[in-house]
Amino acid sequence: MSTHIIAESRTTKTGLFWLVLLASAVLEAVWATALGLSNGFSELLPTVVFAVTAALSMLGLGIAVKRIPLGTAYAVWVGIGAALTVGWAMISGVEPASPLKLLFIAGIVGCAAGLKALPADKGTNAE
Repeated sequence: MSTHIIAESRTTKTGLFWLVLLASAVLEAVWATALGLSNGFSELLPTVVFAVTAALSMLGLGIAVKRIPLGTAYAVWVGIGAALTVGWAMISGVEPASPLKLLFIAGIVGCAAGLKALPADKGTNAE
């Protein structure tokens, strides 16, 4: 097998781990929102949604760190999840929106994208 084909296959496989990480970050926003709606785990449906999505989110993060360094994966997972959680809270009217808040959320997303865009170091399990 040529080196180019091996490198392309590795990049494609790593891309799948990034997709799993992104899906896990979305699930983090879902479980965080459900946690807020559970009223201290006294509301059944939000509590069930919280439990299922928290478990799936953690599972996805665990899978992602097989190929993405833990620090990078965790920062992206938390950053994207937090940005989506705050974004949803603003859209749904639970939390007020402001230009500065939007700017800072954009900064979080930009930093997460920057971590993905960094070149991989040789000898690590990164892309």
